[in-house]
Amino acid sequence: MSLIHPSAIVEDGAIVDPSVRIGPFTLIESGAEIGAGCVIESSVRIYAQTKMGENNTVCHGATIGSAPQDLSYTPDKGKPLTIGSGNHFKEGVNISHGVKEEHGTIVGNDNFLMAFSHIGHDCIVGNNNIFANTATLGGHVELGNRVFLSGHVAVHQFCRIGDFAMVGGVSGVRQDVPPYAMANGQYARFVGINLVGLRRAGFSQSQRSAIKQAYRLLLQSGLKTPDAIERVKSGDMTAEVEAIVHFFETGQRGIITVG
Repeated sequence: MSLIHPSAIVEDGAIVDPSVRIGPFTLIESGAEIGAGCVIESSVRIYAQTKMGENNTVCHGATIGSAPQDLSYTPDKGKPLTIGSGNHFKEGVNISHGVKEEHGTIVGNDNFLMAFSHIGHDCIVGNNNIFANTATLGGHVELGNRVFLSGHVAVHQFCRIGDFAMVGGVSGVRQDVPPYAMANGQYARFVGINLVGLRRAGFSQSQRSAIKQAYRLLLQSGLKTPDAIERVKSGDMTAEVEAIVHFFETGQRGIITVG
C-alpha cells in the first residue's frame, strides 16, 4: 500500500524517502528533499528550496520553504531552507527560504512550532526550541537552543535570542535577549532569569547563582556596559557566564534593558 495519498502531488525531481507518509492534497515541489520517517499531513506545500532531515512531522496547511516576505526578493535570489531532524510543525506554520545569506534559512533539530508560527528568511534556529501559537521571527534572527517563545511574540529582524531564554506572551522583541534570561512586555524588557527553564534543564544552584550575579552586574549595577563586563570577567567565569559575556560583546541590536 502506497504511503502517498492519491490526491497528493510529488513533482518529478523531488527526492522523497520511500518511508515518508504524504497526506491528501499536499504538494511537494521539484527540488525538495525529504528524509526518512517524515510525516507530511494534508494540504501542505513544501517548496523547491527545502532540504529536510529525518522524522519530521508537518501538520495540515503548513507552508515550508515559501518565498521570503521581502519586497526586494526575486526568484533568482533564492537561497535554501535547511531543516534538521525530529521537528514538529503544527497547523499553518510558515517558514521562508533564504534570500540574502548564502546559508539561507536554517532550522535545527527537535523544535516544536505551534499553530501559525513563522520563521522569516535567513534565520538561524537552533535545537529544542518551542514556539507557541503565532510566535514570529523576522528575517535574519538568530535563535539559540531551548528557547521558549510564548504566544504572539514578535521578534524584530536581526535580533538574537540566547540559549535557555524565555519571552512572555504578546511581547515585541526589538533588541537581543541574552542567554538564560526571561523577557516580557510590549517591548520586551529583562525581568529576571529563566529559573523554571534552568531547573528543568538540570542547572545546579551554583550555576543559577553565577548567572544571576552576572546579570546583577551587567543590567542592575548602574555601571556602563564595558565596565560591567570587566567586573564580570574578574569574577567566577563559569561556562554560562562566559556565554553571557560573549553575547553582550557581540550583536547588532543592543541588549534589552531592565523592566
